[in-house]
Amino acid sequence: MAKKKILMIVGDYVEDYEAMVPFQMLTMVGHTVHAVCPGKKAGESVRTAIHDFEGDQTYSEKRGHNFALNANFEEIKPEAYDALVIPGGRAPEYLRLNEKVLDFVRHFAKANKPIASLCHGPQVLVAAGVIEGKRCTAYPAVKPEVIRAGAKWGEVNETYSNAYADGNLVTAAAWPGHPEWIRKFLDVLGTKIEP
Repeated sequence: MAKKKILMIVGDYVEDYEAMVPFQMLTMVGHTVHAVCPGKKAGESVRTAIHDFEGDQTYSEKRGHNFALNANFEEIKPEAYDALVIPGGRAPEYLRLNEKVLDFVRHFAKANKPIASLCHGPQVLVAAGVIEGKRCTAYPAVKPEVIRAGAKWGEVNETYSNAYADGNLVTAAAWPGHPEWIRKFLDVLGTKIEP
């Protein structure tokens, strides 16, 4: 397996599982993951939010853990990375306003490098203008933005456990989709897990 260098862009109130689990899983299989946040440095952390599905009209939100950053956003050169991960939660609402974040996303899309995003993470992809013509999904409340951006909406199942891969783009609606989302992302990365 060729080890990859992966960039993960997060911000305060990123969804807890959607940052922690991919970071840990991708590291576990041997990839290097650099977690960065605009305005913060390695050794600092972002606060997370835990979003849960408890039968209400939308997800509930609780304070999560702190998620440690291990690289400096201002020093990042996207050409040094093989793939990009954009988790969901509240962070994408404001990350999509950062032109440098959008430039990073455009680099990965133009270079046809793997991009994995879920939940509200596709808001950043929409703002960067990189999902037109792609089949993808997101948290259902983001569906209007995804469709207006010219993407083909991938329906979300009742348990939020499905994921979509379209070329280099892998998306899911929320953290219950991690098993399929991460498996599809590993396939796109060319990562083979030996039994």
